[in-house]
Amino acid sequence: MEGFAPEDLVVGETNRAAIELISRWPAWNSPVIVLAGPVGSGKSHLASIWKHRTGAAEFDACGVGEPVLPPSGAALVEDLGAGALDETGLFHLINQVRALSGSLLLTSRNFPGAWGVELDDLASRLKSATTVEIAEPDDALLAGVITKLFADRQLEVAPHVVQFLVHRIDRSLAAAIRIVEQIDKLSLEKKSRISRALAADVLAELER
Repeated sequence: MEGFAPEDLVVGETNRAAIELISRWPAWNSPVIVLAGPVGSGKSHLASIWKHRTGAAEFDACGVGEPVLPPSGAALVEDLGAGALDETGLFHLINQVRALSGSLLLTSRNFPGAWGVELDDLASRLKSATTVEIAEPDDALLAGVITKLFADRQLEVAPHVVQFLVHRIDRSLAAAIRIVEQIDKLSLEKKSRISRALAADVLAELER
């Protein structure tokens, strides 16, 4: 299973800015931060680390309701823009965070301008938020993630097998997690070491 502890992060050029931002809390230059990036880019991993560190209260984007914040004034809302958005609730949450000199972390696949916000006051608040983009992982980061995912399962895999996978799977952390799980499963079923041929078999099966 994917680790959600700080030591489980693999740092690369595509996620370095986001990781440094999370590490700098509470010395943020804005009370509202948006982490934007594609599915599987590591947003939830970073959000989980930040929530554990700050004791943040987590709210549902489609039903923020009447938020109650912890003494730290920290709050987390994930996956904004993916469905219905409680605009009034989010507006009040931002106001509460600001009143407490707290911090609000929002994650989304898109920048706030693509959320379709209709409440002018909320749109204004979001324009003043700091947005940090996490791009799709590059080859180096993807290779590091795949290697670590295998290591988490106590599996040692040759670098040429890792590179074989890097150039054939979707460029996302979610795809890396899925392929490692399936390769581990087939390796156990066949009682075989993890080779390029076994990896190719798993890729072919997933394509079917």
